[in-house]
Amino acid sequence: MIGFPGIEDLSVSTPSKIVMLVADGLGGVAHPEKGRSEMELASLPNLDRLAKQSACGRTIPVLPGIAPGSGPGHLALFGYDPLKYFIGRGVLEALGIDAPIRDGDVAARGNFCTVDEHGLLPDRRAGRIPSAESMPLCQLLDSIEVDTAETIVLPVQDYRFVLLLRGEGLSDRISETDSERTGALPLPVSALAPEAERTEVIANAFLQRAAEVLHDRDIANMVLLRGFSKIPELPPMGKAYNLNPAAIAAYPMYRGLAHVIGMKVIPTGHNFDDELDTLSKHFDEHDFFYIHYKPADAAGEDGDFEAKVHALEELDKRIPRLEELNPDVLVIAGDHATPSIMASHSWHPVPMMIRSSLTRGEGIGEFTERACLSGSLGTFSAEHLMLQTLSHAGKLSKYGP
Repeated sequence: MIGFPGIEDLSVSTPSKIVMLVADGLGGVAHPEKGRSEMELASLPNLDRLAKQSACGRTIPVLPGIAPGSGPGHLALFGYDPLKYFIGRGVLEALGIDAPIRDGDVAARGNFCTVDEHGLLPDRRAGRIPSAESMPLCQLLDSIEVDTAETIVLPVQDYRFVLLLRGEGLSDRISETDSERTGALPLPVSALAPEAERTEVIANAFLQRAAEVLHDRDIANMVLLRGFSKIPELPPMGKAYNLNPAAIAAYPMYRGLAHVIGMKVIPTGHNFDDELDTLSKHFDEHDFFYIHYKPADAAGEDGDFEAKVHALEELDKRIPRLEELNPDVLVIAGDHATPSIMASHSWHPVPMMIRSSLTRGEGIGEFTERACLSGSLGTFSAEHLMLQTLSHAGKLSKYGP
């Protein structure tokens, strides 16, 4: 755990290999009509079999009752206290696409949205338009000029983009424009501290020009900005744990997060099959791999219960490919729950499992929220997962005489 006294002295380099699969938005809650969650209704024979061989439990990403973003949720899984170490989503997106971000720049995660004739939001994600449609729109936005600062717009993936604000004395202490509710108006940017008032003016000027540039479109006719942030400084994960860690993620934001904490980011393709190919190709090069699965979270955020069930079943079909690599420790966890009935991240504890040569199963019959409630690891803070993982891999020595 980053910040644990003497963790660097306890950490031992060994040949054992760890694979941590983070299934984004893994957990859910029971559907009011179906009576079961997405995990409970999905056919997950491979995950269920692994759960029977593993130590299982549930993680709390931040604090009980707090719904985390993906950034804090992931940081906790890697052993960082998400209340102490915080990375804004904008800078994560920027680093994930190797944007030319400089010290002092303010980055925001942007996405195209659709507003109606009254300026209300029927669709916060503009139908998830593909990259082929969004890239020309990003070029339009990149041509916007505002007084006293430079604005740079770079495409990320599908409906997402990065906005960089560049100039003297900029602050990231400004509010987001996404209320995260359909049928609402996009919010203006507001300064959260006196030193951010100039940045507020610049960001709102960009939004006004963006509305003018996109006005004639039926969809993707406005933008939302979130996660205003600057480049942070975090202690490197590899040094703290005496690891040679690597990250394999198709989505840019997660590559950015891995970069900030010192993982080597291995280039990969655009989907989970590509990630698995990349993992297999580079498996001999590192002793810790983080690999990311996104579709379950996307379906949950869309409020599509059946799509999330399908996404979990598609993940399950690919579990044997991880097993073929025979890692010494295989961890399957989620950064947060994304219940479809809520269409958002939630505060619910997230199922997890650790399989190693030291686990023989504990009577868990399936990999679900309710089954993992009875697991031997119990319900614990997600930032403690790395300690469990390192111990199962023989990478932690005794604490104290």
